[in-house]
Amino acid sequence: MGKAADLSEFDRGQIVMARRLGTSITETARLVGCSRSAVVSIHAKWINDGDTSSRRQGVGRPRVIKEKGRRRLSRLVKQNRRQTVAHTPIQCRSKRKCFGTHSSADSVGYGTVQQTSHSCASADQASSSTTPTMGTGTSRLDHG
Repeated sequence: MGKAADLSEFDRGQIVMARRLGTSITETARLVGCSRSAVVSIHAKWINDGDTSSRRQGVGRPRVIKEKGRRRLSRLVKQNRRQTVAHTPIQCRSKRKCFGTHSSADSVGYGTVQQTSHSCASADQASSSTTPTMGTGTSRLDHG
């Protein structure tokens, strides 16, 4: 028995039509394979709003770095590929609101920069045919 939000648009339509044809709540739930409360809530939503769609976008924790900040970090990584992650936050902290974060702080932590720059580097390596060479003991994503 799934939640109402897990049902497809087709299943939602089946619930509405079955209820309009006079099928009981229990029989409708058995037909679609969902809980009775899901049948009741979907049918009530259709009666009240005339719509059964689920609008669950925008849920969850906000991103630490907005899209503009991610592009800026990607640009910084591309400018100096030999720079370690430990130096990237220092360079960015000197610029006010470097990454356009959601927090009130003007800087981004080491772990966030490391994770974001790693994803930027992975995307860059996947799109390019050659991998940049690194100096000994220096890596773009210095983990230690």
